[in-house]
Amino acid sequence: MFTGIVETTGKVEKIEKSGTNYTFTIESAISPELKIDQSVSHNGVCLTVVGVADGAHQVTAIHETMEKTSLGLLGEGDLVNLERCMLANGRFDGHIVQGHVDQVGVCISRTEEDGSWLFDFKYDDALGNVTVEKGSICVNGVSLTCFNSRKGEFTVAIIPYTFEHTNFKNIDKGTKVNLEFDILGKYIQRILKGY
Repeated sequence: MFTGIVETTGKVEKIEKSGTNYTFTIESAISPELKIDQSVSHNGVCLTVVGVADGAHQVTAIHETMEKTSLGLLGEGDLVNLERCMLANGRFDGHIVQGHVDQVGVCISRTEEDGSWLFDFKYDDALGNVTVEKGSICVNGVSLTCFNSRKGEFTVAIIPYTFEHTNFKNIDKGTKVNLEFDILGKYIQRILKGY
């Protein structure tokens, strides 16, 4: 389980394909501290560490993960948001994030607001996901609050710290992002639909 509070960004050093699997080598400040079998969120996707060496770590994504997330769009040199799983005795600063991406969304606008930024995102509401005004959303592993919540679209505001310390600085109109919708909203939606 994660909280959506990004610890650091990592740089994609190498991408290797083996069958339908992809192994990503990520260089980051926390890589030397990681252990094999540890769960780490990469742009909101929970992946298992399979190797650690030379200031970098490796994770493998299977075909299903590549199909359902934006990881397939990553290239060497790209930045990914990283968060280690939550400690049992840690503070819950964000919201409940599982690292299970619900769908890929797309940025439809980015507006600078004299010290902060507004990002509008669009997603396919036919898949049954919803946002609520002032509810939680996870975008590329970042816990955020929605506003201007509307059918298939929402807005988030990004403060300078988040802009500088995550890959939000690289998100612009047309950028595809991983979305994980609020778990409470997902359960309520399923109860209301009777499954």
